[in-house]
Amino acid sequence: MITRRLVLAGAAALAFTASASAEDWKAKYPELTFAVVPAENASGVTERWAPFVEYLSKQLGVKVTLRIANDYAAVIEGQRAGNIHIASYGSASFARARLTGVKTDAFANDINADGSTGYYSVFFVKASSPYKSIDQLKGKNLGLVDPNSTSGNNVPRFELDKMGIADADTYFGKVVFTGSHENAILALAQGTVDVAANQWTNDDDSTLAQMLTKNMLKNADGSAMKKDDFRIIHKSAPIINGPYAYNADLPEDAKAAITKAFFDAPAKDKVAFERLSDGQKKGFHPATTKDWDGTIELIKFVDALRKKKAS
Repeated sequence: MITRRLVLAGAAALAFTASASAEDWKAKYPELTFAVVPAENASGVTERWAPFVEYLSKQLGVKVTLRIANDYAAVIEGQRAGNIHIASYGSASFARARLTGVKTDAFANDINADGSTGYYSVFFVKASSPYKSIDQLKGKNLGLVDPNSTSGNNVPRFELDKMGIADADTYFGKVVFTGSHENAILALAQGTVDVAANQWTNDDDSTLAQMLTKNMLKNADGSAMKKDDFRIIHKSAPIINGPYAYNADLPEDAKAAITKAFFDAPAKDKVAFERLSDGQKKGFHPATTKDWDGTIELIKFVDALRKKKAS
């Protein structure tokens, strides 16, 4: 006969088991490393991400350490080695990780202010330049971001190929990898390159907008540059926002706790959440690894272009 005492005892046993399970993963992983690809300079990344990482530490009950990767490949290799447990990826770098056998699973990506979950790769020029289209830039200098950047290398090369430019390195006078989205914009502003590839969601949500807000861009006379000092001459089709991903080998309880902490962030620590995007995102969107299958095909295409050029 089932009594109230037995029901309560069973519930208590289940609660104890769940609690013990949670403690098990925390005992195995007393510290988690969260890595971020270098979209901006190191101090900017720290300022943007440190409050959120502190929030994660409180929610998960274990120390979460922020790692600012030197480049996109460092995040990929860190997850491969198991030294990075959670990562903020770009779409292409996540696809590259999967293509090369890294055990990583996507669980979320950003929701934009308008409810969409994508962005664009654009080619910027200075508004004072005569350039209105890519075909006017033959022999000029192109600034890219990183070989594993989505909007800063892979999509631009795909877009150029659609325009009949299969080999950017011979079409342009020089192609420079600047190392970050900010550096690509800086190179354009300073005249080191004539055109720069970068990420753009809208006029208020882009690396350029963030840099202008921080007063990082100056004219030759020292005055602050404005949005009107730059012009977009080409915009790609929408790209899915890059994922947040954890190691596939983490315990399921740890994965569930990480996912919950992310989705609770806008309500539980609005200040830390809004700092991530200067208030330009409205939350996290549930995602699965398969959502980036299309990006894998893009990476394969760009790889084929490179092999064709090498042969």
